[in-house]
Amino acid sequence: MMRKKRRSSAEKTEPTDTTTKAKKSRTNGRQSKQTVPQETTEGVFGDFLRKAGVTLKTGGAPNEIAVDQVVFQKRIQQQLQKSPRYPGIVQEFITGLESFIEDTERFRNCLLPCVPQLSDGDSSSASSFQESLLRMLLGVETLQTSIINTLLEKLPEFMFDSAADGGLGVPRLIINQLKWLDRVVDTKDLASKLMELVSVAPVEVQHDIITSLPEILEDSQHDAAARQLHSLLQENTQLTVPVLDALSSLNLSSLLLTEIRGGVMSTLAAVQLEDLPVVASQSRVKSKAAAAPTSSSTAGGSQDSVVLILDSVKSAVRFQKTISEAWIKAIESVDEVEDHRVIDLLVLFILHSTNANQSRRAAERLLKAKVRTGLIQEALLQKTFRDFAQVMRGQFPSILALSQSLLRSPDPCVAPFGAQMYRHAFTAFDSYCHQEVVGSLVTHVCSGVGGEVDMALELLCGLVQEKPSEMALYAVFAKGILDYMDNLSPQQIRRLFQFLSRLAFGQHQQGSHIQDDMHIVIRKQLSSTVPKYKRIGIIGAVMVVGSMGALRPKLKESQNEPLSQEMLRQVTGLLELVRWSSESSPEAAALYYDELANLILTSALDPQVQEMIGKSVLNDFERDFVVDLGPEVKGSFPFPPRVMYNLDEEETQGGIAINLLPLLAMDVQNKENQNPMKKTKEQVSPLCLSPFFRLLRLCEEKQYHADLEEIDGLLGCPLMLTDMDVVEKMESMSKAEKDFLCTLLFHTINWFREVVNAFCSQKGTEMKMKVMTRLQNVTYLQTLLERALAGTPGFIPPVCNFDGEQTDGIVLSSSAQLSKTKKDGTGKKRKASSKNSSDRSSQLDDGNEAEETQQEQPEKESRPGVSLAAYRQFFRELDLEVLSVLQCGLLSRSLLDSELHTDVREEVLLGPAELVFLLEDMLRKLEFSLTASPTKRAPFLKGRTDKSVGFSHLQQKTSRDVASCCVQLMPALCSHLENCHNHFQTVLSENKGVVDGPATDAQEHQLMSSCYQLLLQVLNTTLSWSGFSQPGQRGLLKKALGVLAGRLKEGEAELALEQLAKHSFEYLLNFRSTTPSLSTALCLSQLVSTVSERGGNAAAYREQTASLARGFLTQSWVTASGERERGNTFNKALHTLLSIYLEHAADVLKAVEEIAGQGVSEILNASKDECSASWPTLNRQTFLVFYKVLMAELEKAARKIPACKMNDSSESQCEKLLMWNLAVRDFHILVNLVKVFDSRPVLNVCLKYGRLFLESFLKLGMPLLDYSFKRHKEDVQSLLKTFQLSTRQLHHMCGHSKIHQDTSLTNHVPAVKKSLELFIYRVKAMLTLNNCQEAFWMGNLKNRNLKGEEILSQRSQGSDEEEEEGEEQPLSPLQEESEDETLDSDADDVKKTNRGGELEQAPISDDSE
Repeated sequence: MMRKKRRSSAEKTEPTDTTTKAKKSRTNGRQSKQTVPQETTEGVFGDFLRKAGVTLKTGGAPNEIAVDQVVFQKRIQQQLQKSPRYPGIVQEFITGLESFIEDTERFRNCLLPCVPQLSDGDSSSASSFQESLLRMLLGVETLQTSIINTLLEKLPEFMFDSAADGGLGVPRLIINQLKWLDRVVDTKDLASKLMELVSVAPVEVQHDIITSLPEILEDSQHDAAARQLHSLLQENTQLTVPVLDALSSLNLSSLLLTEIRGGVMSTLAAVQLEDLPVVASQSRVKSKAAAAPTSSSTAGGSQDSVVLILDSVKSAVRFQKTISEAWIKAIESVDEVEDHRVIDLLVLFILHSTNANQSRRAAERLLKAKVRTGLIQEALLQKTFRDFAQVMRGQFPSILALSQSLLRSPDPCVAPFGAQMYRHAFTAFDSYCHQEVVGSLVTHVCSGVGGEVDMALELLCGLVQEKPSEMALYAVFAKGILDYMDNLSPQQIRRLFQFLSRLAFGQHQQGSHIQDDMHIVIRKQLSSTVPKYKRIGIIGAVMVVGSMGALRPKLKESQNEPLSQEMLRQVTGLLELVRWSSESSPEAAALYYDELANLILTSALDPQVQEMIGKSVLNDFERDFVVDLGPEVKGSFPFPPRVMYNLDEEETQGGIAINLLPLLAMDVQNKENQNPMKKTKEQVSPLCLSPFFRLLRLCEEKQYHADLEEIDGLLGCPLMLTDMDVVEKMESMSKAEKDFLCTLLFHTINWFREVVNAFCSQKGTEMKMKVMTRLQNVTYLQTLLERALAGTPGFIPPVCNFDGEQTDGIVLSSSAQLSKTKKDGTGKKRKASSKNSSDRSSQLDDGNEAEETQQEQPEKESRPGVSLAAYRQFFRELDLEVLSVLQCGLLSRSLLDSELHTDVREEVLLGPAELVFLLEDMLRKLEFSLTASPTKRAPFLKGRTDKSVGFSHLQQKTSRDVASCCVQLMPALCSHLENCHNHFQTVLSENKGVVDGPATDAQEHQLMSSCYQLLLQVLNTTLSWSGFSQPGQRGLLKKALGVLAGRLKEGEAELALEQLAKHSFEYLLNFRSTTPSLSTALCLSQLVSTVSERGGNAAAYREQTASLARGFLTQSWVTASGERERGNTFNKALHTLLSIYLEHAADVLKAVEEIAGQGVSEILNASKDECSASWPTLNRQTFLVFYKVLMAELEKAARKIPACKMNDSSESQCEKLLMWNLAVRDFHILVNLVKVFDSRPVLNVCLKYGRLFLESFLKLGMPLLDYSFKRHKEDVQSLLKTFQLSTRQLHHMCGHSKIHQDTSLTNHVPAVKKSLELFIYRVKAMLTLNNCQEAFWMGNLKNRNLKGEEILSQRSQGSDEEEEEGEEQPLSPLQEESEDETLDSDADDVKKTNRGGELEQAPISDDSE
């Protein structure tokens, strides 16, 4: 309305006439050309345009221009300025324009481009494209502001009009006129008016105006516009996309950019998914922060939008290094599992896909670190693949490369994550990706690296089970692994044939095209005369039988589909082929039985196949190994045969026995004949006895559902052996007789071990009693075997684990045997026991008791024996189920004596020797299965011993299965632990607190000590399992700690993990009063430390752990015979225990000073065997152990002192200076001890850790002195003086090393000398920094030995330097001494030290070569 009033006041009649005539002209058709001059000659507006070269058109035709637009603009400008009515003429022109554009059609015409005017069919001088009329008029500066106002006032009239079909709306056309003007006369006014329009316009117009702002405004207005857009963004998230588009094109100051960036990030969570790509693009490209990598806004929604978002992120990180670094930092800073989102994984894949090596390495390193700490878990990976498969497909190359890298990692926590990435990639992606995944896994298998091969084979087996039809397409790839079997272990060969045979012979036989290849390979291997390849053939054939004869469930019915006759015929034929090809070799036959037993245990076979195997096995076993008990045994044997170990005495007549001695005699006789032509196929080897029985037992278990009633006679039946008293007559036997006896003992022990495996799970009391008796037989026979082996040097036992190289790890030379006969004396006393397990010595003593042995009494060596630790691979493996026997109670001596065996008959109890035997086996299993080795990669020169020998059955169980089994046994283990505690408590009370009193039975003390230590080791190994740190095993960890906590406070409600750990810690502390040896004390300390770590707050238990370790260190340890503990084992335990104490001590520096200053000083003048009063474990023999730990922990503590910064407060500097004073004082005390304890090992330790301490001081201590010198001058002087004495002593040690030419010491000298020189110049630099360089001077220092005596042979070479600083007047130059005076006083300086290390009237000096 305001517009109309202004126009009417200045209205002329000419425009009205023009309008009227224009309206008439529409009806005249072709005559319009003649009327144009008449229309445009009237009025200023029309007249000026006509003269300038523009012809206005009506009726929808575009306006015509006859001249170039620059010429037009110039003519308009000139006409206006030359007019006598200027500047009033301008307003008239604008009024004419407003009047003309009142008509909508004409207004739109003026907004559209003009066309060149054609004359007589020729082009005019105007160019082919011209701007619109209004656009050209905006280029005339005199008119610009008025026309802009007119246009912006017209714009609201068309705000809600929809655009013409396929055309542009009037608002957008108006805005387009304002873009890219050569000059804007009043840009500030234009900006404010445009922002006013934005506030009232509808969304579509707002979009147009906002996105056009960078093209309309000049740079001077960009900051103001950006502020207004920023506030608009906070109010209306619908405008997010146009605002961010505009902001990305504005030229902004850095401060404003930071402010706006923060605002954008704050609104990120409210942005719509379809707008997010723009937000991501602008915020990542313009921003360096990437502040919201964990936003959950990508969950769900269109995957296309997510693809666009990631594309924007990808382009940002590719072209701007700072953004990739920001992403890395942002993801790195997330320290809670719940805070990690899908976007984190996606961005890591993107970072890995960029060409920059640094970005790839950083992404890979970060992913490994996150997986290792459990922050990125398999659940997040699964969610990413499930919800964003399309997005992940684009990152497949990165996923494949990262999977390869993770799977190759030696870290047991990282490799499984790589396997999961492979699995999800195969499951979620297309056939091309399937091919790449299978190809990559085949490469892993062929690499020959143990852990990598295991993981890849496990994954291939899983994929065959999950996706058989997809995997069948790539069976040819997988078949290629058959060419690389030489490098695979037996367990890996099993897994390989398992997944290949499932592909080829599975229920639907999708991979049937490789069946012939499989048959060819197996037949070729079976027919080989090389044992290694025959073994591969047997394993492969049995796995193929498992797939061909597997139980085949029907898809829609509960019943099973019967095996076809053709398939049954093939299975039978293959089994016959294997049997025939292995008849010539007992080892091959035994392997066949073991593999078949393994198949029956782990697979579900068709009933027809199961029945066929079961029948033949039972008949063959009875025929080959079982004989009826008769009055006498006919035949000539090396020893008189005798029926032994019969548990069914009432069935002496008409009973059965295992025909072991005659079989072994026949086997030896056949080997001696060495005539293969006479070898009959019916020949039976005793090697096959244990494997065949295992196969028989498992067939019976399957057939009768774990009921062994059919074969329970074999548990108690006797063996055909000889009288075991012959072991006492070993010296008089021939070599053949000794070998025969040892072989017989091995076979007997292995038979009993398999019997225990078979019947350990039976529930009847009588059966349990017999199993316990068989365990006693094993422990007794092992003591006999130890003595027999000691008298049979060079004996190689019969093989019993048939899937590996038969000679692996055999290093049983006669010299090794002799060295093993000297075992610790306490072990010899046990040999008399009939219920003793001998392998415990390896775990407890490590065979390293040479020092201790030399001090044992002579009579203890009269009963020689060897440790069976080196022979473990020749014993049959005990199943994990055997450990259930541990749930029986512990049989104590007092019970036997008082009750006269009555309770034993009612309740099955374990003897101490049997408990030790079982615990040793359990510990070995846990160390193999739960202890993660630092690396899975084989060394370049592979050792001959294979650590997996003897763990074939255990390898088929996962670590989690083993850990679960241990947790179930923990109540029983705790009961045994409490029984051991009670036993020693009773002994101590009977002896009135003395260990070696009259009530102590040395043999029983040794057994119970072993039980105690093994129980603690088993608990510690279980709780140390790295798998407990994974989220999925948290429940199992709580259950384990709950068992320990429940022993202290029963019946408590469900507690948090921290509370359980606290109660477990308190429970374990109760055992500290009865630990019988230092090794046991160490095991308890380690267990307590492990429990405190599992609680998640180890710091809360530091003081108690330190107190416990200190208590053990300040205790005197004696054996049952009254002698003080000593030897290598004792020293190793002492070293570890002292390390635990210092690591957990509240103040390490004070603890070191206490031991070094007080404890060591007590033994300076003591005799060799005399101990320190305050630290009874410290004497001259253990000094080296203490010294090494003290030096190592002191150096470690020095490294942990915080580095000094220039802006540190005075209090902070004082505190750090005090810590360095303490550290340097401790160092001085320790270095000075070398003067008394000057043995080579002590010097070696001092030089090694002295250099490390000096380097730490230079790196961390000297910067502190730089800043503290002026404030704390005296403290710095004192510190340097003390340190100078230590460095001088180090210099003397270097001289001593050179004189003695001891290479182990001189190796350290160059590095030590270098550090000493660095120290000199570093002190000089500090004085220069503090303007005191005149207080520093250098002189020559002679080379001296440990006693300070000059080394004459090196006098001419002395060019060592010293820095000197006066004590009384540090900032004034000192009187220069003569060189000789300085040197002569050098040795005296050391003598003037007191315990604090201060120096009287001595200059600060240090030395270097």
